[in-house]
Formats: sequence, C-alpha cells, structure tokens
Amino acid sequence: MKVAVIGAGSTYTPELVSGLMSERERLDVSELVLHDIDADRREVVCGLARRILERDGYAGELAITGELDRALDGADAVLVQIRVGGQAARLRDETISAACGCVGQETTGAGGLAKAMRTVPVVLGIAERARELAAPTAWIVDFTNPVGIVTRALLDAGHRAIGLCNVAITMQRQIAAHLGVDPARVLVDQVGLNHLTWIRAVLLDGHDVLPDVLGSFGDALAEELELPRGVIGALGAIPSYYLRYYYGERTVLAEQRVVTPRAEVVADIERRLLELYRDPSLTEKPALLEQRGGAFYSEAAIQLVASLTADTGDVQVVDVRNDATLAGLSPDDVVEVPARIGSAGAVPLTQSPLAPELLGLVQHVAAYERLAAAAAASGDHDRARLALMTHPLVRDYDSAQNLLGPLIGARDASRATPTEVER
Repeated sequence: MKVAVIGAGSTYTPELVSGLMSERERLDVSELVLHDIDADRREVVCGLARRILERDGYAGELAITGELDRALDGADAVLVQIRVGGQAARLRDETISAACGCVGQETTGAGGLAKAMRTVPVVLGIAERARELAAPTAWIVDFTNPVGIVTRALLDAGHRAIGLCNVAITMQRQIAAHLGVDPARVLVDQVGLNHLTWIRAVLLDGHDVLPDVLGSFGDALAEELELPRGVIGALGAIPSYYLRYYYGERTVLAEQRVVTPRAEVVADIERRLLELYRDPSLTEKPALLEQRGGAFYSEAAIQLVASLTADTGDVQVVDVRNDATLAGLSPDDVVEVPARIGSAGAVPLTQSPLAPELLGLVQHVAAYERLAAAAAASGDHDRARLALMTHPLVRDYDSAQNLLGPLIGARDASRATPTEVER
C-alpha cells in the first residue's frame, strides 16, 4: 500500500516512521510519501526519518516532496497532521484569549475556534484533492487539531475520514503503569467529545477495575491531571486532562496571567529538536521529543492505519459520527468513543447513557462544535460569533464580540505552514 503523510515537517514524523517499522508485519507499506510545504523542515525532519527507515531496513520506496499531488496520487491512506499558521498563530490564539479573560488554549474555547477557522478550509482542500487522486477506498486519518471539528467538517463534506487523538492511549499507558501491567491488557472506555472525555470503565483482561484504580491511585491521577482529588471522587470517572480547563477554569486563568504561554515553550522545544535532527549521525528520535506533548500519538496512528488495512476488528478510541452511540446527542455529532476497527471503518461500541453531569457539558460543547464546523467551512463570521457565545468557556456576547476581530479577523493573514499536532 501507499501511505501519504501530509505535514511531514512535524517533529513527530520520526516517531511516526518508527511506529511504521514496528507494525511492518501487519502494515505492508510499499511506498511512503512525506509531504510538507516548508522546504527547510522537510529537509531536516524527513532527513532524520529517512535515516531511521534505512537503519530499520525499510524495503519500500520513500519519497520526500513539497508537491501535494505527488503525495496523494494513488494513496491508500492519507495522514493529515498540519498546523496552519505555525506556532506564531498558536501564540496569538492563546494570548488574545487570555487577555480577554478567557482560557487561552489552542484547541479549547476561543483559541480552538480561531484554529478551526484557519485549519478547516485547508484540510478540506487537501481532502478534495485526495478525492480526485487517491485510491477510491483511501482513508483520511486526521490528527490535526481541533480534531473533533476538523473530522466533523470532513464527514460533512462526504469524505472517508476518521479522527484520532492521543488522550486515550496516553491515559491507557498511565493507568497500566499504575497497575504495573502490560498496556496491551488494559482497555479504557473513554467517551465524550474530542478533548472532552471521561473514562467510565478500565478493563483489565476484560474485567472492570475502575473502582480499584480510583481507590488505589486516585491521588496520583489527580496530580497528573492537575485537578482536585474531589473532582474524580465526585464524578466516579477519570476525566481527560483537558477537563481542567472547565473544572479548574479560574485557576487556569490565574496561572495564565503569570506563566509563559505554552506556545512559547513548545516553540523553544521545536527549535532545539530541529537542531538535533540536523545531525547526520542521529538515527533515532531524541529524548527531548517527550517534552513536546502529544505522547504516543504516532503509535496510535500506526495502529489505526494497520487495523483499517488488515481488517483486524480490534478496539481503539477514535472520533466518528455518533449515530445512536451516545443518547442525548444528534446522530451527526462527532464523538470520541471506543470502536471496532476494520476495513469498512470504525463501528462504535454500545454505550450506556452519560450521567447528567457529563451529558450537560457534552451537549453544550457539541452545540458549539456544530456551529464552529459550519463557520470554519463557510468563513461565516456571524456564525463564528454564535459559536463563541455558545462555548462554555466564553459564554457572553461581549466576550465573543471582543474576541471575534482579533482572533478570527486575522485568520486570512496566516500562512499554511504544516507542522505538528500538539495534544
């Protein structure tokens, strides 16, 4: 099969190709195309990727290109991991939101809407070209944030797409480490929306051990999630670390007044990583990459592509249409849930209804995502304003009005610079 990676200038691409080699028994990639429009990042990052593939004995064809059509032509899987506007746009999203008294985060709240408005048109353009050039059965696997909104826009436009986030695999690994077991024995029943999920069951060898996990490791999990222990106890579930922006909104806002923006931290890590990648003797991902964020996303991505290709029927947490999976949401909402993966796509596992304290927030954010996806696809600023008013981290008209111009009005000035997905 042919795999195309769009946005291969990501500093995570070396990890992605390492994962590709680890799955070579299930995933027979005869041609791998690494695409990026940034010539310098393409040379540096893909140069390291080439050395890793050579070290591991990759026998297929490798192409590194800035031509989108070359990457998409005949592709069986298209992996999209772009960052439109680069870290400069992210910094603007975070700092403008915080200055207006709203949480400054690149995928959640006002910053997430700004990112969606920049990103969705570019991803839809890539997908339209893939529809013309890729194999008829090709899957678009989206890692590009905000994943839920981007995936919804792709599905609304009729594309064969699945969204993927690293939160589930990260939580699976953390919980397995607490239990002292192989992660392969652990399945997390993580449900909700992208970056708005809760783990309602932890299956160890098929048996739910969530009560034991909460009882034995609740304090450690609370510290890792940066949430009060009482939050986990009250919910009886393990929230995603993105729930901190909702359950600890005032604390986050106070911190953002004094700490260095995450975008600046990440930009510095990226600069250091790229310097390391330039070393022609480097043939493996450096330890510094672990500080970048997005842990295990590359591993999850390769597992998903391998399962789609091999029709394995294993269970993975992905972003798909709700249909009738979560009661209280519309069939066309995009949810993040465990699903059985095969060549026909992802079939969500049956889920019990969400508790009221979870459902209310999910419905609130799902309404925002519906508006945000439509606004981003159309460029409609009035709908974007409604989306901001609807989001629980913005809420009021004055805040939405004050944010709209600085965040959304500048979007056309952002240059499409594929870099990495940050979780």
